[in-house]
Amino acid sequence: MNDNFTEELDSVDQLNVEASPRQDSASLGESKLPISNQAQVRLEALRLLRQHRSALIKMVSLFVLAAIAGLAGPALLRLLIDDISAGTTIDQVMLIGILLLIFVLLQAVLQRFAVTASMVQGEKVFAQLREEFMEQVTSLPLSTVEKAGTGDLVSRTTNDVEAVSFAVRFAVPQILVGAVTLLLTVVAAVVISPITAVSLLAGLPLLIPITRWYLKRSAAGYATEREAYSVINGAISESVEGAMTVDALNLGAQRRKKMGAGLSGAFNAERYTLWLRSWLFPITEFAFWLPVAVVLVWGGWLASQGIVSAGVVAAVALYAVQMVDPVNTLIMWLDELQVGAASLARITGIKEVAPDRITTDAVPENDDIVVSGARYAYREGHDVLHGVDLTLRRGERLAVVGPSGAGKSTLGRLIAGIHPPTAGSVTVGGVPLVDRPLDQLRTEVVLVTQEHHVFVGSVTDNVRLGRADASVSEVEKALADVGALAWAQALPEGLETEVGSGAYALTPAQAQEIALARLVLADPHTLVLDEATSLIDPQAARDLERSLNAVLSGRTVVAIAHRLHTAHDADRVAVVDGGRITEIGSHDELLALEGSYAALWHSWRTE
Repeated sequence: MNDNFTEELDSVDQLNVEASPRQDSASLGESKLPISNQAQVRLEALRLLRQHRSALIKMVSLFVLAAIAGLAGPALLRLLIDDISAGTTIDQVMLIGILLLIFVLLQAVLQRFAVTASMVQGEKVFAQLREEFMEQVTSLPLSTVEKAGTGDLVSRTTNDVEAVSFAVRFAVPQILVGAVTLLLTVVAAVVISPITAVSLLAGLPLLIPITRWYLKRSAAGYATEREAYSVINGAISESVEGAMTVDALNLGAQRRKKMGAGLSGAFNAERYTLWLRSWLFPITEFAFWLPVAVVLVWGGWLASQGIVSAGVVAAVALYAVQMVDPVNTLIMWLDELQVGAASLARITGIKEVAPDRITTDAVPENDDIVVSGARYAYREGHDVLHGVDLTLRRGERLAVVGPSGAGKSTLGRLIAGIHPPTAGSVTVGGVPLVDRPLDQLRTEVVLVTQEHHVFVGSVTDNVRLGRADASVSEVEKALADVGALAWAQALPEGLETEVGSGAYALTPAQAQEIALARLVLADPHTLVLDEATSLIDPQAARDLERSLNAVLSGRTVVAIAHRLHTAHDADRVAVVDGGRITEIGSHDELLALEGSYAALWHSWRTE
């Protein structure tokens, strides 16, 4: 029977290929961040169980006691029926009624404490998971974050964390309740009458194969669902962040098409899991109630033969009815647990991100940075930089100019130690930048781009990200150095004004000045400014750069800029074109060469 049942469902599965998540894997794309396999998810779950063992034992014990109290009802009802059949007094009936009431109240009290304990423990486990996840996310290599994109990471920090939260707080406790109640109910029925309790197994020939069939397919289905959500998140966030570009280039139809493709993939993924449930729930529902009918038929025959009493049949039938709810709970929450497991696999996958560097204890001899034969490729076989050689002495000002897409920003990221070169080397004082511990490297070499984030908090809090122990006077001086102190003090609550999402909105130029103030506090020996003043109007940017000159005195500065007055003020200018440094020298030297820099300079001056 089981084989025929499974074969029938497998044949339906083949007919339902259109709804299968395998159909959409290509369109959805593969996640660029790792996803843990089932064995790794089990190990993570076991780790959490071991860490919270004592609380789990307390919680399960309360549920066991509550389940035992709930089992008293059918047993007492059996005594009542048999006593009435044999003839009894009103006092005996009253006694059994009072006992029933006591056990009902006891079950309610125990259930209340058990549920409270499970909810509190669920919150603790979820809090631990969330803290560990955020620690892992914020420790990801920047090169990995940039390659992965925002959609996948945002989906893991929102949808997946929420799904795991729901599973930890609700699914796991409910499954424990169902399992404990089911086991004790079966034991109680067997104790009362083993021969009658055999009827409780009537639903297993349906329940086992449909559950195995479902579990075999649901894990992949829910994993595809979670990935589909990340695709949608990515498409929406990209469209929102680039709304002005979308509008300027009339890309609305293209973006809607991409979001439509993501929604279509999510629809197909959800349709597949819904199709699985459309088989699971009706068959399991039938399997739940089948034992009740079999108990009544089989038990009635046994009673008619005098093998068991009517009270025994009634008690086992009630236990069969009581089994419906825990089995239904197990199946229903098992479905939610599948969603949580798929999300947990994506969350724990963050742990498997390979480091993009291996730090050493080597100490640089000096602060000079040397780029030697550096190559870099975002995709294997497609180099963006082609054997770049460059030496930066401590305190030198280097301007990097060139056409868009020439590799200027990529070179800046290599100099800042964001990316390790795919070939060649980038060293500081003879030590590869990527060998330096990140917490030290970020205080020595800092990259500032035109993209700045204002965190929720006061202006002071935002500036102190450059150095957490900075005093108020040091924060004010940093703001003054970048010309931001006046407008910051003029805010509604001065430097204590809350800024960021949902609070006081800063202009892009103000956000950029906050970022530069952080830079002043960080006090690195080398700065890479990737068009760091591009959001400020040209005259204000010129004034800011002059102010920074005094602050940055003695530090190495690599300025990637499209405004050539930066190049005019630099010690040297490097022209990057096609992933190579084609010209390098002072402003006057490059003008005398009458090469690409001279042409660029004359063109810029005549604009």
